Amino acid sequence: MKYVPYFILVIVIYVMIGHFVSAKYVIPKEAIRVRVIANSSDEYDQDVKMNVKDIVESDMYNVMTNVDSIESARDNINKNIPILSKDIDKYLKGINYNNNFDINFGYNYFPKKVYKGVEYKEGMYESLVVTLGNGEGNNWWCVLFPPICMIEAEESTDVEYTTMVKELMNKYF
Repeated sequence: MKYVPYFILVIVIYVMIGHFVSAKYVIPKEAIRVRVIANSSDEYDQDVKMNVKDIVESDMYNVMTNVDSIESARDNINKNIPILSKDIDKYLKGINYNNNFDINFGYNYFPKKVYKGVEYKEGMYESLVVTLGNGEGNNWWCVLFPPICMIEAEESTDVEYTTMVKELMNKYF
């Protein structure tokens, strides 16, 4: 019985750490999302989607560098959509991709998503959306402003932080 207070303390600390780590990924209310929707979920279309995602990340990284307000972000995105379109078109023609694509910057529908332990509600969000072909496949999305995607793109690998407390909890419970 004398270990019960320590056990409760460990659980409280574990919950607090989990809250602070997951809070890092909450999207602010004033944000611009980015989404690339594949033609289908087959392997080829998913590969195309990921290559287009890389183009979007690269082009938008350059556009969003040193942007400090949502108004500047909107302006930079609008000014650079023709460049993004040209780069995507060049890639798709280079692989003889037979489907069209569309770029839309405005309010677009996003389904409910759980990302890094945080649930994001479905709804209409200000966003840059690239739709490949019929747009019926799995998609990739992130936050363009503030530049969460750009920060994650700079990271070389996915790192999962853990604690000794979490490891012990997982081991014994």
